[in-house]
Amino acid sequence: METFDAIAKRASVRDYMNQPVPKNLLESLVDAGRRAPTARAVEPWEFVVITERSMLDTLAGIISTGVFLKQATACIVVFCKDTKYYLEDGCAATENILLAATDLNLGTCWIAGDKKEYCAEVSKLLGAPEHLKLISLISVGWATREGKQRKNRTLEEVLHWEKI
Repeated sequence: METFDAIAKRASVRDYMNQPVPKNLLESLVDAGRRAPTARAVEPWEFVVITERSMLDTLAGIISTGVFLKQATACIVVFCKDTKYYLEDGCAATENILLAATDLNLGTCWIAGDKKEYCAEVSKLLGAPEHLKLISLISVGWATREGKQRKNRTLEEVLHWEKI
C-alpha cells in the first residue's frame, strides 16, 4: 500500500474478529512506532504488547472509552519517559503504528492515555515505573468490517496560504 493510500484508508475500528494477530505483525507495528520522529533524538518510548484475554478484559473495564478492547485480540500501549517533548514523540509513534496497521489490513483504534483519569491504574496494572507517562493504547485486530474515515471538513476549509 502506498503512504497516501494508508492515510486515506486509516479509520478507527472497534469491532474485531476472534482471530489472533500473529506475533511477527505485532512486532512490525512496534518497529514502525520506534521509527517515529523524535525531538532531540531522545526516543523516549517504551511499548507494551498485550495479547492475553484476561488483561485485555481488565483494561476494557478500567478504560471508560475502551470497552471494545474486549473484542480486540491485541493492544499496544505506548509509554514515554517524562521528557520535554514526550507527548509529541509518543503521538508520532502512535500514528506510525496506526498507519502501519492499515498497511497490514489490521483494524486499530487510538485510545487516549495522557492526562486521563485511568492513567495511574493502567500504569500500575502494566508495571510501568513512575517516570513513564501513558501516551496511548491502541486496540489491534482483524476488523469485522472496513472502517470509514469520517472527515467533515474539506481541504479547502482547512488550508490557508501564508496566513490564517
